[in-house]
Amino acid sequence: PRASRTIPYVSKTIGVSLAKLAAKIMVGKTLQELGFTEERKIRHVSIKESVLPFIKFPGVDTILGPEMKSTGEVIGLDRSLGISYAKAQISAGNSLPVEGGVAISLADKDKKHLLPTVRKLDELGFNIYATSGTFALLKENGIHAERVFKSGEGSPDIVDLINSNKINLLINTPAGKKSQFDAAAMRRAALQHGVPYVTTTSAAIAAVEGILALKKEEITVTSLQEYYAK
Repeated sequence: PRASRTIPYVSKTIGVSLAKLAAKIMVGKTLQELGFTEERKIRHVSIKESVLPFIKFPGVDTILGPEMKSTGEVIGLDRSLGISYAKAQISAGNSLPVEGGVAISLADKDKKHLLPTVRKLDELGFNIYATSGTFALLKENGIHAERVFKSGEGSPDIVDLINSNKINLLINTPAGKKSQFDAAAMRRAALQHGVPYVTTTSAAIAAVEGILALKKEEITVTSLQEYYAK
């Protein structure tokens, strides 16, 4: 039997030691005897985030694949998705910005899906920098943005902006091998300069929810025991 690294996080989320339950079941106890036959109802949101050590490996692209690359994991707990996600990012060393510049380069399949998310960033007063295809769609939909080049297309490109400290968040969803190659430089630059970045639509949506939460409320600390008591 094997318990993955997720098991301790689930245990902390619901207030039940699943490893202890499993051990008792393996020696003959039943779930009925242990009083664990119903799903635990929780009123908080729990976010598990991986800690990725890309900075220790020069030249490695930061895009994720099916292989295990994390060296640790952290948890963010709070009453809403936004603030829980923000806590998880802080714990993972990837703190979300509440102002500044956002560089955006999206795959065609993600552009329309992320329009509402990018619009929120515009409404929050962020300076949006977008590559050609993304810029055209944003302009067509009334979202303020400045057009910039992809890495290697011309100057200034997104890497130039990151190097000059004009970017506080990078949203890049790659499409295909060529796009991954073109975008690798901007992702690496973001990593080297400590700029938080996301590479999936779900992470981009959650990141903006986290930024909204950080701008509306202060982060508070609550013990696990207090969550269970509620």
